Amino acid sequence: MDEHCCELMTSQIVRHCDDHEDPFDCPDALVRFDAGSREYGLIIHDGGTSTIGIAFCPWCGNRLPASQRDH
Repeated sequence: MDEHCCELMTSQIVRHCDDHEDPFDCPDALVRFDAGSREYGLIIHDGGTSTIGIAFCPWCGNRLPASQRDH
C-alpha cells in the first residue's frame, strides 16, 4: 500500500525520529501500520510493543482498509 487515507496518517506512518530508532520508544510515534496484515494500530507506550487495532483514521475519520481479521 503506497497511500494511506490522509496526509496526517501518512505522516505518522512514514515519520522518522532522530532520537529514537524504535517507534515504540518514541513518545511522538502514535500509529503503527503492518503492511503484511494491512492493520493499523495505536501504539501503547508502556515499554512494550503493543498496539490497539483501529478501524477508522483518528484524523480524517475515514474507514481504514479491511484487515485480514475482518475476513
